[in-house]
Amino acid sequence: MSESTSADVSAMELELQQLRAETAALRDELDETNQGVLALYAELDTQADQLRQASDLKSRFLAYMSHEFRTPLGSILSIASMLSEEFDGPLTAEQHKQVVFVSGAARELSDMVDDLLDLAKIEAGRITISPAWFDMFDLFSALRGMFRPIADAGSVDLIFEAPEGLPRLYSDDKKLAQILRNFISNSLKFTQRGEVRISVRMEGEQQVRFAVSDTGIGIPQEMHGALFEDFAQIDSPLQKRLRGTGLGLSLCKRFAQLIGGYVGLESEPGRGSTFFVVIPLAIAAEPGDES
Repeated sequence: MSESTSADVSAMELELQQLRAETAALRDELDETNQGVLALYAELDTQADQLRQASDLKSRFLAYMSHEFRTPLGSILSIASMLSEEFDGPLTAEQHKQVVFVSGAARELSDMVDDLLDLAKIEAGRITISPAWFDMFDLFSALRGMFRPIADAGSVDLIFEAPEGLPRLYSDDKKLAQILRNFISNSLKFTQRGEVRISVRMEGEQQVRFAVSDTGIGIPQEMHGALFEDFAQIDSPLQKRLRGTGLGLSLCKRFAQLIGGYVGLESEPGRGSTFFVVIPLAIAAEPGDES
């Protein structure tokens, strides 16, 4: 073998040794990276399990607390009703006023408990939908009757626009009604004069848009995104005089998602607000003849 050939072989062997060394180093680095990834996955699994346990504990606590509050609240409302109807004798004007105050406070607390219980059910995955065909005239009629005592006693006009020329819906009317009740209650709460108007129109060909518009205080743009989150509330002097959990709009968002829709808000300070929900005409394929 010539000297040049021997030199070439030696160079190739040296280069091969270097490649083997680099390959071994890369293999070691890859093994170390894989171990790190496995450790990270294990840590993520542990954290996910801890989060699931915490969420489950929170849901169980909310459900337990809500159920425990229901019995005494029911008793308070029953006693207040008996006093108001004067079963045990006549009341003075001042006593009637105090009974109305107690009854109103108990109802507000009962509404808060219902919100907490709904939140617990949703987070535990125990909320189901029950779609059926219904007419929007019937929905508006039921809502109008529900809010008539409040509207008659206040200084704000509650206006339901007739849903003329709109088809029937196949959806969960109870979830939709709960969304609209929350919207209407909020608008009445934050509107001291003017009107609250409920309307409905088609949104494209396959969706319908329900809106609750008011002439109330309005909401700054920077608060729009957070308003539908849990426990979010408007920072205003009027809000400080009013009680609530800050869950109503959050529940509206979740109920809307359950029936295939979404909620939204259009508002400016001093110009009132419009809360809306858009849902499909039919939540799923028609199960059969709607007649």
